[in-house]
Amino acid sequence: MKLALIIPTMDRGGAEKQLCLLASNLPSDHFDVHVFLLTRDGPLRESLRRAGIATTLIGKRFKADPSALFRLRDALKDFAPDIVHTWIFAANAFGRTAALMAGVPVVIGSERCVDPWKSWWHFQIDRALSKRSTAITTNSSAIEAFYVSHGIDANKFRVIANGVLPIHPSSIDRTTAFKRLGVPSNRKLILAVGRLWEQKRYRDLIWAGELVGATRQDTTLIVIGDGPQHDELLRFRDAVTTPRHVAFVGERDDVSDLLPHADLFWNGSEYEGQSNAIIEAMQASVPVIASNIPGNRDLVIDGVTGRLVPLGDRAEFARHSIELLDNPAMANELADSARNRITTEFSVEKMVGKHAALYRELIDRS
Repeated sequence: MKLALIIPTMDRGGAEKQLCLLASNLPSDHFDVHVFLLTRDGPLRESLRRAGIATTLIGKRFKADPSALFRLRDALKDFAPDIVHTWIFAANAFGRTAALMAGVPVVIGSERCVDPWKSWWHFQIDRALSKRSTAITTNSSAIEAFYVSHGIDANKFRVIANGVLPIHPSSIDRTTAFKRLGVPSNRKLILAVGRLWEQKRYRDLIWAGELVGATRQDTTLIVIGDGPQHDELLRFRDAVTTPRHVAFVGERDDVSDLLPHADLFWNGSEYEGQSNAIIEAMQASVPVIASNIPGNRDLVIDGVTGRLVPLGDRAEFARHSIELLDNPAMANELADSARNRITTEFSVEKMVGKHAALYRELIDRS
């Protein structure tokens, strides 16, 4: 079965990571996978290369680049896939259109996040292309509900949860992890991981980091990631707190080694699909405190596998954090329950198996 996966970039993002896991783990004796990058390359392309997955860069130059549509159409004609599966808005729009122009038998879209930023014309494109799509995958029932509320047929959706690989023990000890981050080893470490942009509401986390730090005098919030708000957030941090309480360390390739040594993990997002960062923290047995939004509720069962706080409530972030840091047994119980849930419900094997079953079903029906 020839499968074309289309996504805008290979940046370090949740959708990109899931596509790489899917492409690399589908059984090669049943699937011939080719990944098409609509806009630009990125660091995750290396994982596809190591897995032997062919990639093609289309090189869309601006938002409505018509030449990219025709180059993608021609590339699909050359590959002649049985299925095209597109991910994220730009690829959903260009990719599904190009696939229909190329006469691909099965065309699947994928919505990966609740997207309140979309305007009426974005949703108009989504609705029009959904009618000509065989199916639409998503990783969360919250995302399905969001798009159904904007006029897309609920029967189109297939919910397939994100998958994570089995965790390996950290290759470094706590002292080394703290040294890499520039944090004294006698402090409590709180981690937040993600792109620095408005969706993630890092201002809330900076304030909460100052509240916890000023109260306990032994905590440091480390923010891992980069993005368009980097300079603004550094200025805001310097206005309300100190690097001793809140520090930014940029993009890193060693998060899997650092994460198990954290005492808490924070996510304050305004909206999410299904956060890979939360899944990975839960898998690493790090207690999670997250904003009480639909995507996060799919992962964190409040009081069972973590704590949920009202969106934007900095004081509640601080209160829950102080309570868990003061009660290690309570924190460990949440962390153990979280890890068990991820192990049983969010494996790569399950995610890949459900996609493979969907592909076979849709081909049989086509």
